[in-house]
Amino acid sequence: MTFEFTILGRGHAGRSLAAAWGTRAALLDHEARPEGLVVLAVPDRAVEDLAKAFPGRCVHLAGSLHLPGVPCAHPLTSFDGEARDWTGTPLAITGAVPDALRRAFGDLGFAAFDLPAELKPLYHAAAVLTSGHAATLWLGAAALLRAQGVALPGRGLLPLAEATLRNVALRGSAGRTGPFPRGDEATIARDVEALPEPWREIFLKLGRSLD
Repeated sequence: MTFEFTILGRGHAGRSLAAAWGTRAALLDHEARPEGLVVLAVPDRAVEDLAKAFPGRCVHLAGSLHLPGVPCAHPLTSFDGEARDWTGTPLAITGAVPDALRRAFGDLGFAAFDLPAELKPLYHAAAVLTSGHAATLWLGAAALLRAQGVALPGRGLLPLAEATLRNVALRGSAGRTGPFPRGDEATIARDVEALPEPWREIFLKLGRSLD
């Protein structure tokens, strides 16, 4: 079988993209040295050394890392190893990504935009706040309740998280609810008193970060 390009790396990103591209892309381990175009779906720390093996014919997926002469295509999503519907998902392009790979990402629904190299760390920090840190907050909130013997029925905090995301998607900053946008200082004070450190500081700083 002849593939259009190769994905190196069998992590969540590599497996998700390979499943979506099907017979268009081969999925190989880090140690492989294939011919043709290569997508480096590997940890950031491995990108620089691997890129040297494919000069002028590789693209990496690291959102924060910039390597002069090595283009990047960063999908702004959270991969889980499965093919998903990525229609409208931003794809940050830095450097000269080969047209064949830009088309391949576009065929999966990704929406490409040009991201200057100097803005990559800020862009990636915003992504971490949106994904990793948000997940930490949800999981941490559930752990606080469990520690006090509060077992939420059904799907727990997930319906609240989903409704919040839906409201923000529909209304932007006006979709933000709760005591902080309402200016309900009495409720904020009671909530803070109930929290252990360092959650008190996190609660207040996040709550007032958009004021």
